[in-house]
Amino acid sequence: MGPVLPVRVLFLLLGLLLLMVLWLSLALGPVSLPLGDTLRATLGLLGLWPADPGSGQAELIVGQLRLPRVLLGLAVGAVLALSGVAMQGLFRNPLADPGLIGVSSGAALGAAFAIVGGALLGGLPAVLEPYLLSLCAFAGGLGVTALVYRLGRREGQAQVPTMLLAGIALTALAGALIGLFTYFADDTTLRTLTFWNLGSLSGAGYDRLWPLLLVTFVVVLWLPTRASALNALLLGESEARHLGFDVERLKRELVLCTALGVGAAVAAAGMIGFIGLVVPHLIRLLVGPDHRIVLPASALAGASLLLLADLVARLLLQPAELPIGIVTALLGAPFFLYLLLRGRA
Repeated sequence: MGPVLPVRVLFLLLGLLLLMVLWLSLALGPVSLPLGDTLRATLGLLGLWPADPGSGQAELIVGQLRLPRVLLGLAVGAVLALSGVAMQGLFRNPLADPGLIGVSSGAALGAAFAIVGGALLGGLPAVLEPYLLSLCAFAGGLGVTALVYRLGRREGQAQVPTMLLAGIALTALAGALIGLFTYFADDTTLRTLTFWNLGSLSGAGYDRLWPLLLVTFVVVLWLPTRASALNALLLGESEARHLGFDVERLKRELVLCTALGVGAAVAAAGMIGFIGLVVPHLIRLLVGPDHRIVLPASALAGASLLLLADLVARLLLQPAELPIGIVTALLGAPFFLYLLLRGRA
């Protein structure tokens, strides 16, 4: 079946959707701002609008509270969607997920160690405490992914089916270790661990945002340069080699890129599911399998979807806030089931 939408129309719609959701995310919340005031405050913060003494409160809310959260949502959504494209291309399966190589479970294990282990050790130095959870989650994701890749190598080549099985086994092992940490946790740390596993953008701040933005910048710029190689890989590994691509190097790069991206995203926002699974699959349904189009379109759609989910999470039970992982699961799971039933039909 050919593309449902012309490419230019798709990118126009995705761009407009992203701008609309971004604008609403900056304006709406427990203290909602008029859309005009939000736009003027944002342009004022960027130096594109003359200073207005009456917009001080709006600039404070937008600049200190909502802009870091929006930037975090943009980065996490784009990275998760791009990582989903990379894994679906590597496994040559449109229903593959970044968690297949163990990066999400490894990051969750690192976070559990930081949350529960830090409490068991009697606290941490004040300098390290704000960053320890993110560092441990990032290190856990990279560590488990490296182990999966090492177990999947045989005779100098990475065996994709073996990597898949190793990822499943290590994900189960990480789950058991997380359960062990949960068993030893007290009420406070157990609540922290539970909410972290559900995902949230509420911890956004400029001081913790720049590492994720740096990783996102690298992933967004580098991964589209491998679009032709991913297109060739769709034909099979032997065919890709005959076309002149270094398949083993491509596998290493895709695994490393996914581990860096998802590890940084999970470390910054917790466990957020279905973005890397649903978004690339939906884009392929609209424009076909060409990665030169799928990669940038998935980045735009992933960022828009995560900001939309965060907006729902903030507004649905305000002034309380619903964990964003619950919202993405409620949106993504029915859509995933629809895709399965549609494919079976």
